[in-house]
Amino acid sequence: MTDPAPLILRSSSSSSSVVAAEASPPSSGTRTSTLDDTIERCIGDYFGWTQFLRAILISLAWAFDAQQTFITVFTDVDPTWHCTRNNTTNICSSSSQVCLLPDEAWSWDLPPYTSTISEWSLQCAGSFLAGLPASSFFAGSLAGGFVLATLADSSLGRKKLLVLSCLLMSISGLLTALVSTNVWIYTALRFLCGFGRASVGTCALVLATEMVGKRWRAHVGMIGFLFFTLGFLSLPLMAYLNRGSSWRVLYFWSCAPTVLYSILVHFFAYESPRWLYVRGRKQEFLSTLKRIATVPTPQLLDITSSCFSNNTNSSSGTTGCELDIDDATRNAANFWNSSSYYALWEKPWAFRRLAAVMAIGFGTGMVYYGMPLGLGNLSFNLYLSVTLNALSEFPAAFMTFFLIATLNRKGLVLGLSVASGVCSCLIIVVEQVINSNSYYYWWRNALQMVLELASFFSACTGFNVLMIFTLELFPTSVRNSALSMVRQAVVFGGLFSPLLVAAGRNGFLSYGVFGVTIAVSGLFVGCLPETRGAALCDTLDEQEHKETLAFSAKITHECA
Repeated sequence: MTDPAPLILRSSSSSSSVVAAEASPPSSGTRTSTLDDTIERCIGDYFGWTQFLRAILISLAWAFDAQQTFITVFTDVDPTWHCTRNNTTNICSSSSQVCLLPDEAWSWDLPPYTSTISEWSLQCAGSFLAGLPASSFFAGSLAGGFVLATLADSSLGRKKLLVLSCLLMSISGLLTALVSTNVWIYTALRFLCGFGRASVGTCALVLATEMVGKRWRAHVGMIGFLFFTLGFLSLPLMAYLNRGSSWRVLYFWSCAPTVLYSILVHFFAYESPRWLYVRGRKQEFLSTLKRIATVPTPQLLDITSSCFSNNTNSSSGTTGCELDIDDATRNAANFWNSSSYYALWEKPWAFRRLAAVMAIGFGTGMVYYGMPLGLGNLSFNLYLSVTLNALSEFPAAFMTFFLIATLNRKGLVLGLSVASGVCSCLIIVVEQVINSNSYYYWWRNALQMVLELASFFSACTGFNVLMIFTLELFPTSVRNSALSMVRQAVVFGGLFSPLLVAAGRNGFLSYGVFGVTIAVSGLFVGCLPETRGAALCDTLDEQEHKETLAFSAKITHECA
C-alpha cells in the first residue's frame, strides 16, 4: 500500500507553498517523512516486556470501569425473605406477595443493610424507583461521553482525562458509601459516577493503542477487553466475601484501589506522542518518543536527527521540526475546532461513518446489556447463568484476538451481528415449540441457555471488533471522540433493554426484539470501508486525501 500524501511537511513561510506541497506528491528525488513513518520506525516493530507492562498499566482502567458498571447487580439486589413465626393466621407462604403481607408476617433472610432495596424499604416502591439508580448511572455515562470526550482530543489529552475520569468515578463511589442516606442521594451520586466513567474505557483504549505500532494495535486493544472481563468477574468474588455485610463495603473496596491507580497513571504513564505532535507540543513529542522508543539509542538518534533540526526558532522558542505544521495550515485543516464532534459532522464522509458505526453499536448494546438482564425470564438457575455469561467474555476476547488478525473487519461485524440475532430469535422459537408441560422441558431450558450464551458471546465478540474497527476508521484528531460516540450508542441501546425485558416476560418483546435489532444493525457495515492493514491517519484532511488517491487509483486501474 502506498503512503498517504504527506500531511506533515517542513515549515514554510507562506501558507500557499504548504498547500501546494500538500496538493502534490513529493518529487522522486526526495521523500518527506510523515508522522506515522517516524513513529513506526521508532516503536512499530518491537513489543517487549516494557511495552507490555505499559499497556497493562493503561488497560487496567477497564477493570475498574466494569466494576462500576455492574456493581448494582449486587448492591441493589432484591433480597430474599421468609415467613416468621408471628404468622399465626397462615397468610404468609412462599408464593405470597411481600407487599400484601403485614410487617410482622415476614422478614429478610439477611440484615436490611446488605442491599439498598431492603435498607430503604424499596421492595414495594415500584420497579421504576428501585431501578432508578442503575438508570441514572447509564444516563450519567451518556452525558459524560458528550462532555468529556472532546477534552481527550483537545485541551487535556488522553492521559490527563484518564486520570481525571478515574478519580471522578472512584471519589463519587466512595461518597456513595459514605453519605447516601436515601435513594435520591444515591441516585445523584450514581449519575456522577457514570459521568466520570464515560471516558475511562475510551481513553485507555486510545492511549494504549497509540503507544505502539500498527502491527501490535489490535493485540494491545484486546488487553483492555480482557481486563474488563476480569473486573466483571471480580465482582461476584467481592460480593461473596462481603455477604452479610453492608452494600457500602462493596463500593469502598471497588473504589479505593481506583484512587491509587489514578496516582500510578499520573506518575508512570506517558502521553500519546501522536496527540502531543498534532497539538504542536514538539519538545514533549520528541521527549516522549525517546522514552518509549524500542530501537537502539544510536538508531533512534539517526531517525530523530533526520526528522528534527537542532536549531531553535528564536521567534517562537520551539524546536524547529521537519515534520512541522505551520499555524495557517493548522487552521485551514481545522485540526482542533472547539468541538471534535463538529469536525466529524462537517465532513460528510466522516458523518456517514460515524452514523453507521453508531447504528451497529446501538444494536450490539441492546443485546450486550439485555441478555444478562433477561436471564430471569429463562427457567434456568440464575446464579449459574450469570456466571456463565460473565465467563463467556473470556473466549470472546480471545476469539477477537485471533479473528482480528486473520479476517476482514466488515465481514466479522456482519457475521457476528447476524449470528447473535439468529440465536436470540431461536430462544423464542424453542419457547413456543416445546411447552412447559412437555417431557423435554429440561432439555428446552438447557437449549435456551445455550442459545442465550451463543447470542451473548457473539455480541461480546462483535463489540470488541467494532471498537478496533472504529479506532481504524477515524484519524487521530477525532479518534477519541468517535470511539466515545460509539460507546455512547452502545449504552443508549442498553437503556432500552430493561424496558423490553419487563415487557416481554413471556413473549417476543425481549429476545425477539433483541435478535431483530442486532441483525438489522449489522447491515450498516455495508456503508463502511475495510481497514484491515491500513495505516492510521492523523487528521481528517489527511484521511480524505489518502482515500481520494486510493479511489482515483482504483478507477484508473478499472479503466485501464
